[in-house]
Amino acid sequence: MSTMRTILVLLDGLGDKGMKELGGKTPLQAAHTPNMDAIAEAGVTGLYHSTRQGMAMPSEMAHFVIFGYDLADFPGRGYIEAVGSGLTVEAEDVALLARMFHVEPVGREYILRREKVSVGAGERDELCRVVSPYRARGMELTLHPTGGNGGIAVVRGGAVPEITDSNPIYENRPIMAVQPRRGAADPERAACTADFLNDYTLWTYEELKRHPVNQRREAEGQPPLNMVTMQRPGQYRRLPTFRDAWGLRALCIASGSIYHGLCSILGMDVESVRDSGDCGRDLLERLQRACRAREHEYIYVHTKAPDEAAHRGDPRAKLEVIEALDRALAWVVERVLPDEDVVFVLTSDHSTASGGTMIHSGEPVPLVMSGRYARKDGVRRFDEISCAQGALGQVRGNELMYMILNLLDRGKLQGLMDSPVNQPYFPGRYTSLRRRT
Repeated sequence: MSTMRTILVLLDGLGDKGMKELGGKTPLQAAHTPNMDAIAEAGVTGLYHSTRQGMAMPSEMAHFVIFGYDLADFPGRGYIEAVGSGLTVEAEDVALLARMFHVEPVGREYILRREKVSVGAGERDELCRVVSPYRARGMELTLHPTGGNGGIAVVRGGAVPEITDSNPIYENRPIMAVQPRRGAADPERAACTADFLNDYTLWTYEELKRHPVNQRREAEGQPPLNMVTMQRPGQYRRLPTFRDAWGLRALCIASGSIYHGLCSILGMDVESVRDSGDCGRDLLERLQRACRAREHEYIYVHTKAPDEAAHRGDPRAKLEVIEALDRALAWVVERVLPDEDVVFVLTSDHSTASGGTMIHSGEPVPLVMSGRYARKDGVRRFDEISCAQGALGQVRGNELMYMILNLLDRGKLQGLMDSPVNQPYFPGRYTSLRRRT
């Protein structure tokens, strides 16, 4: 059996649109990236998209597909983040991302005026206690703050996740009414869940608008936190572990409850790390940890830095982050690429445009794979345009995991059945024939 292993590095939100501030280039194209370019030259390149070109994907769903799973089985962001935050969430509970922010009543609507509001932990916790728990219609909601004005709501008592969001995301838009999704498996329960959450949202406004904390904030010229809204509901789903699905012992090295939660759900080992503010140093330390993790055959390394830079709407700031990350990747050029027992993969989960109004954008991202059995295609630059000329072409969905197995020399010849489940790796978890006594 192969002793090879893979190190997958995901530079979150690395891809971008062409920016006029950079002469029509993406930040990655315009950046000075000698180490990414050396990695591209050493391997085989292409473009990757977790679903379809043009479809803007959130990180958690893109990661789910990158790890080889079907989006139809996705358990939902709320559930993933609840697990990653250490909350106890039962199989029948529904977890949602919650945010307490400033709204203004206009006519019969409530307009979101401030989506991200600075608030101290003491003030936030005092306000949360006023609106949690909430009981009605046979259900109960508890609100758990996670940082800033964000939190997680857990609903018990028969709720279902097949509902729409109430958080409009963008400021100066009205708070949305929660509705049951069309085609819900249980329309009656979905409608009841939607009504429960609408009642709760309206109730939070009445409870919070005159609270002493908000009166004090208004007196100091700060926006009051006067409504709680929800988005991205999720619920437990039974999923095969990553090792059962792909035959590899996996390790996650990342910061952030989204990634910890998702990898925990998939049965990966999780090594929690913190962001220091120096993204290059953080990535270098994660790469060094990955190289030491020889008991694992699949090591996933993540940094959120490019995505966060893009969300600031400054292409040059994103360019600078990319260059800092590139300096850390000198470790890969010097220590990882020469090791023939390592399949090294560098890519991203999605594009995040550093201009415009979209949260994420739908362009494919550059991909390079290197290792003992990797082809060399002559591409010498790692960016969205150069990698389009690579031999991998357009890689989509779980094709990336099949390619990793292939380069690890672990892919199974289709048609062979060494286990009751048609696993994609070889050897499978077979049962040996025993002599009868």
